Amino acid sequence: MSVMRRRQFLRSTLATVPAALLPYGKLFAAGEAGVVNDVEAVTNSGKQVILKGADVKDLAARLRGDLLLRDSAGYDAARRVWNAAFDRHPALIARCTGAADVMEAVKFAAANQLLVSVRGGGHSLSGQSVCEKGLMIDLSQMNSVRIDPLRKVALVEGGALLGALDREALALGLATTAGTVSHTGVGGLTLGGGFGRLCRRFGLSCDNVRGIDLVTADGEFLNANNQQNPDLFWGLRGGGGNFGIVTTLEYRLHHVGPIVVSGPVFHPAAKAREVLRFHVDHAPVVAEGGELLDYL
Repeated sequence: MSVMRRRQFLRSTLATVPAALLPYGKLFAAGEAGVVNDVEAVTNSGKQVILKGADVKDLAARLRGDLLLRDSAGYDAARRVWNAAFDRHPALIARCTGAADVMEAVKFAAANQLLVSVRGGGHSLSGQSVCEKGLMIDLSQMNSVRIDPLRKVALVEGGALLGALDREALALGLATTAGTVSHTGVGGLTLGGGFGRLCRRFGLSCDNVRGIDLVTADGEFLNANNQQNPDLFWGLRGGGGNFGIVTTLEYRLHHVGPIVVSGPVFHPAAKAREVLRFHVDHAPVVAEGGELLDYL
């Protein structure tokens, strides 16, 4: 290496040192000289509290993702959810990039007894994804989907949307029971049971879960499956978001054909009694795994 090239190499290497020494997380809306003002918030009992600016800044330093305050760039976009009837303003939004960030956010919330909401896909009809003056734990950046075609399983992060799961799995001729709206989050759907177009053949979404990684209310990371924490695994599959924050789900996949037949079926009103009688007579056959199309 020539002297000139060696000098250029050393300059570029040294230039990266200050960046490497900076904390992972970025606190958006820090004041002059990096000073963070105290933040008004509420506890899980509705009590008004003041979070010290130094503590908020320390949380940001422990996160690999970003911590947003009310005057941060991107705050309004991050707090918006699918149901626009809920126009809430969290005191803090932790944009997590992995389970470690979720653990840090949960521990901070527990230490300050903060009101917490968890945003997966942000599709909660009742507005559970966002809270007023609490800590919003945002999983939207945790959205990877990885398919193992040999084992026929999908590893899906808690912030992924159903459309991403379908896209990656169907590219390999595989699928599992998901919902009927592509922008629904996998976490909320599956923890609530999960009804989809394939459920009559393959069961509910929660029936196809092989394992779950989650962070509990005390910030502990756990694996739940039939061998590890089996009681927790049983409760998670349909029990809603009452047991922790799910960071990864492992789904069982099934081979599906490339052709899907769908569409409405109409019958004349005069045939209503005959049609209803038909469905009553054949419902037990379908429930045992038969195909309704075989009888139409």
